[in-house]
Amino acid sequence: MTLSQLSTPLTKDQAYALVDAVMARDDVAITASAHEIEETGEWVFEATCDTDPDIAAFNAIAREVLGGEVSFAVEAIDPTVNWVAKSLEGLKPVLAGGFYVYGSHEDAPPPGVTGIRIDAAQAFGTGHHETTTGCLEAIDRALKRRRYSSMIDVGTGTGVLAIALAKRTHQPVLATDIDPIAVETTVENARDNGVARNIIAIEATGLDHRQIAAGSPYDLVVANILAGPLVALAPAVRKVTQIGATVILSGILNTQANRVISAYGLQHIVLKQKIEKKEWTTLVLERV
Repeated sequence: MTLSQLSTPLTKDQAYALVDAVMARDDVAITASAHEIEETGEWVFEATCDTDPDIAAFNAIAREVLGGEVSFAVEAIDPTVNWVAKSLEGLKPVLAGGFYVYGSHEDAPPPGVTGIRIDAAQAFGTGHHETTTGCLEAIDRALKRRRYSSMIDVGTGTGVLAIALAKRTHQPVLATDIDPIAVETTVENARDNGVARNIIAIEATGLDHRQIAAGSPYDLVVANILAGPLVALAPAVRKVTQIGATVILSGILNTQANRVISAYGLQHIVLKQKIEKKEWTTLVLERV
């Protein structure tokens, strides 16, 4: 396999926004990441491709997400190196909602927190993005208010949110993703975090799967994906939730929040709380 790496310096927010957009597609890169260069404090977006990168596609994504083109540098890379693992080496642990998300290159979590170890993988969700930390905080607040027994994490990525739920509740969690690599990654991470018995990971598009239907109605739904798919999922979320269910949604730019809130309001799933982190919003709603 011929591997190449595409990179460009950006602000932290821009880099993570571009990572989100690239990882939402399956035709431009096998993985993407954002990291800070410690010596300079500069943030860099990087994508690894298994062919020559489609610069036009990356520029189109940059225009849509960042509002303009950026200058990408491309270089061939050694295929024997685990570049996904390497891209995570500089990431520091994240503390959000009492959850401590860390990699295998870090020390064990300190006392008094719920540790979640997420190793390098070809799936989005290391806990470092504002959408994930927003969800972790929302989960922490939701679990302090009530107990849940029927939970689903839609678009699970690395499984970090499903693992957080399983560790705190000790209840079964259904974790779904359209990407088979994400499903495999979730299974591995669930095992590494000691919650393999509590997490059922399946490949599914949206909420259209017999196993999802079999487990409904849910009292807690978490979905950290993108605003467009979240809007499209609104009728299906209503269908699989019970009255009083909590719905936590993220992957939403602040400018997109009202659109998502309106779509769910039409389904009698109403806003209870907003968590804003820089340019990203996490919504906590309730099915009424």
